Amino acid sequence: MGSSPLPVSLQSKFQRRRPQAAAAMSRLRDHQGNFNILRNVIFVLFLLRILRKSFYFLRGHGLIGSVLVLYRSLHKNAYKFFLSLPGVRSQVAKQLVAARKDMEDKLVPSGPGTNHYLHLPKEPWTKEQLHTELESLVAMKRTRWEEGKVSGAVYHGEDFLLDIQSEAMRLFSVANPIHADVFPAVRKMEAEVVAMVLALFNAPESGAGATTSGGTESILMACLSARQKGYTERGITEPEMIIPSTAHAAFHKAASYFKIKLHQVACPAPEYMVDVARVRRLINPNTILLVGSAPNYPHGIVDNIPALSKLAVSYKIPLHVDCCLGSFIMPCLAKAGFPSPWADEGGFDFRQPGVTSISVDTHKYGFAPKGNSCVLYRNRELREYQYFICPEWAGGVYGSPSIAGSRPGALIAGCWASMMAIGEKGYVDAAHKIVSTKLTIENAVKEHPVLKETLSILGRPMVSVVAFESVDPAVSIYDVSDAMSHRGWHLNSLQDPPGVHVAVTLPMTRPGAVDGLIDDLVATIKEEKEKAVERLKAGGPIEKGKGSSAQLYGVAGSIPDKSIVEKIVVAYLDTLYKA
Repeated sequence: MGSSPLPVSLQSKFQRRRPQAAAAMSRLRDHQGNFNILRNVIFVLFLLRILRKSFYFLRGHGLIGSVLVLYRSLHKNAYKFFLSLPGVRSQVAKQLVAARKDMEDKLVPSGPGTNHYLHLPKEPWTKEQLHTELESLVAMKRTRWEEGKVSGAVYHGEDFLLDIQSEAMRLFSVANPIHADVFPAVRKMEAEVVAMVLALFNAPESGAGATTSGGTESILMACLSARQKGYTERGITEPEMIIPSTAHAAFHKAASYFKIKLHQVACPAPEYMVDVARVRRLINPNTILLVGSAPNYPHGIVDNIPALSKLAVSYKIPLHVDCCLGSFIMPCLAKAGFPSPWADEGGFDFRQPGVTSISVDTHKYGFAPKGNSCVLYRNRELREYQYFICPEWAGGVYGSPSIAGSRPGALIAGCWASMMAIGEKGYVDAAHKIVSTKLTIENAVKEHPVLKETLSILGRPMVSVVAFESVDPAVSIYDVSDAMSHRGWHLNSLQDPPGVHVAVTLPMTRPGAVDGLIDDLVATIKEEKEKAVERLKAGGPIEKGKGSSAQLYGVAGSIPDKSIVEKIVVAYLDTLYKA
């Protein structure tokens, strides 16, 4: 029996709906087509992004270098997995506990006669009580910087300058530059400090700057300025900067704080200067800053600033020169009778057209009280990028020139007074004494019959720092560093390559100080060699790296994953706050 035909009215409805359904299907197919096009566009953009990053990565590191980067990453991850294994993790934890206890025993005073104050006194102390306790604190066992036994750290120490600083800081002890109308004298002194330092570094008339709490903040501000400039003027949202491997750790801090990708460029032996060709290969559209040191902290060597300046000009990228350690020595070298690095090629400062910012520590070889530094810019626009302004705050319109809000006007007064009391002649004389002493140490390492067989100068130090390594397989440079510590010296251990450096300061130029350093270094080398000979005679292995410096830097240099070293540093930082 056949199906009955649909009613005429129902058939007409279906006929009317077929074109509507077809149109809907057509629109759906159009939407699907548009979606597929959008999906393909997104995929192509994603692919182009990967290809673009891969291109700049390969260009920056080269084929072999890229393979090495991948290998190091795999090696590091494998080692990290190994450290996470239960048995290994427990052993590492035990070693960290022992390391923390060792640090506390060395740094936290204890025993009879040691007082610990964990709560406010119920009654105010008398002046006599305060004086007695302060005297006991001053008498705590420490390295004698007054005898020139400390590398860096204390850069002057003369009584006449300490008296001047104390008076200036007393007069402005309550001053705060954030209230410029309340403390106009501090505003004036700060502006004059910046102006004098700008002149010292041959800034153009457009030059500008700011004082900071130290070299780290100066470097942070320069990196922030470059990042903001890149974002505002070029729309860079994934900023990158290129630094020498010898650049100060403050650049790593800036990269961490401000989310800037960091590229480190090798500084190969024997010059230990940044490889400018590698810098060029790493430059890409996201590069916001190039960096050079004058000099670098580890070896006291000035990077090729003229070559970096040419790159900066060519690619229109800011160039920062870190002169925190060089501070007032660098601009005074020629007047003190010594060669000034890159003088034949225009110098290292704002005379180079590509240099856009310089960090200068006035509290180092400017001999100002600790907590003083300057960041200098080629123009005010660059300085403006470091400012923080908050116009909508309920407490009023707020603005600050750097990281700090309130700042100690007393330190600014102490810096201004120091610079005025020493003057250009005083800084030139100090540069002559310091660099001459550095040359004495350098020549002793090169020429003394005991030292030259065991030690070798790293690179060609140009300013106030001299670094050396051990070339005798039987003598660990870290054991030498620890042995010198036992003799009352505070020197600085280096890694990559393992070494020790001496940053000469004015106390080290005092009569007998450098002779004492050389004599103790000779005696230490002899002792370390004798220990090695005795072990060999006894048929035992040459054991090196037993001291604290040797253990720390030996571990840091021998393992690919630095998490253990980081935990040791965390333990050290925690110990600093143990009352």
